[in-house]
Amino acid sequence: MTEHKIHSLDDLAAIVAQLKQQGRRVVLCHGTFDLMHTGHIRHLQSARKLGDVLVVTLTGDTFVRKGPGRPVFGEELRAENLAALACVDHVAINQAETAINVIHALQPSLYIKGSDYIDAATDLTGNIAREVAAVREHGGDVHFTDEITFSSTSLLNNHFDVFSSEARAFLADFKQQFPLDDFIARIKDLKSQRVLVVGDAIIDEYHYVSTLGQTGKGNTLAVRYASEERFAGGAIAVANHVAGFCQQVTLLTALGKEPGTREYVTEKLRPNVSLPHIDFPTAQTLIKRRFVDQDLQRLFEVYFGGVEQERSALDQQVCQWLSAHAAEFDTVIVPDFGNGMISRDIANAISQHARFLAVNTQINSGNRGYHVITRYPRADFLCLNEPEARLAAHDRLSPLDMIAGELNGRLSAQATAITRGSQGALLVSQDRMLSIPALSSKVVDRIGAGDAFLSLAGTCLGAGLPPEVAVLAGSISAALDVQIVCNREPVDPVLFFKYATTLLK
Repeated sequence: MTEHKIHSLDDLAAIVAQLKQQGRRVVLCHGTFDLMHTGHIRHLQSARKLGDVLVVTLTGDTFVRKGPGRPVFGEELRAENLAALACVDHVAINQAETAINVIHALQPSLYIKGSDYIDAATDLTGNIAREVAAVREHGGDVHFTDEITFSSTSLLNNHFDVFSSEARAFLADFKQQFPLDDFIARIKDLKSQRVLVVGDAIIDEYHYVSTLGQTGKGNTLAVRYASEERFAGGAIAVANHVAGFCQQVTLLTALGKEPGTREYVTEKLRPNVSLPHIDFPTAQTLIKRRFVDQDLQRLFEVYFGGVEQERSALDQQVCQWLSAHAAEFDTVIVPDFGNGMISRDIANAISQHARFLAVNTQINSGNRGYHVITRYPRADFLCLNEPEARLAAHDRLSPLDMIAGELNGRLSAQATAITRGSQGALLVSQDRMLSIPALSSKVVDRIGAGDAFLSLAGTCLGAGLPPEVAVLAGSISAALDVQIVCNREPVDPVLFFKYATTLLK
């Protein structure tokens, strides 16, 4: 039985403190250990020889965001596998993305990593350098074992049904054209791009409730309030997604005059996003208040504000700003939610002055039936879901590639991407059609996934990257976004590159 070796992190910290008081030399190994293989075993055996006690911690399931279907083996099973090894003395599951909190809690004499981590420059996350610093902060040291290595990712990809057959075929073909290092280098080169985001600012509110059932009289649903959370959404979220990959991002949006709004939005923006100060009319910034149950199912939604009562002053200021500045940017991304900011005059000005224009016109409860992409005279990249594309083309039955081709022609666009949820995405350009399957097997909340796709795919195409690279980058961003609640956090470049590594290794 190995259960006696597995502890909570707090209990393990107490055990390690006692061992150190006894003069025992404690060494620490940390990882995911999703697929235990010979390389892991030799690494752990070598680590044990360097001290008196070997402690191993592993990343909890919630924080393993390496790719679809990961981890293949749950945290409890991974802990049992580690505890079954004779060389391992104690095991704990760490509910965090890195080992930094573990290092501070345990303060090991020696932190052991494999030889594939020696070159910090190859660590996409930058976490190894931070972990090494944490170890040395407490007087410990770091050692890299030199044992046979295997790639757990490659083994899982090749020998387990991690991907669907469609995803496997797509990724195999993609890797032939764009190997992992090439893909990552192209995405990193986006740093030099200057991007302008234009669109509605939205404050999303989630009011979490538990359902009680039907009321005693009537058929009203009764719920019990639990808590609430606020998110910076709409164009704010898009600007934050882009700002993780580009150094210079500007957000042009309409904020109401209600106290604290500009301060709230500024606080939520990444540091490299600038927010031009334009005096807009006094309309309230749109708030979408959603009541969601314990399974994150939306029960009811309330709109507050968001409708501009006086258009002339807003239109004049935005059009003047666009005329003076839009051409300064490599790419203009417009998440047009149809909530009142972008009038036809503003849409015309965007189309006229943008050097490269990526647009989405979203269908939502506030604009259903009349908000379509053809309100823009021209665009270079159209990003729509299937209902939005069919509404714009007034075509319910034709194949999506035909609809995308028609929209390309009407707006003189280089490409149209049609996102299809669990069916992935379709990109149609003037000379090719690309179909990419969905890349996420874990969905927490779909709100914002289309915005994440638009943000990265639009930036890639605006930078002149191949459509294949753009559609994969957008799909990875969407796959990461559906794993978080609403717009709680933007797409993290570190997680993006980890996800890409899992897909393309």
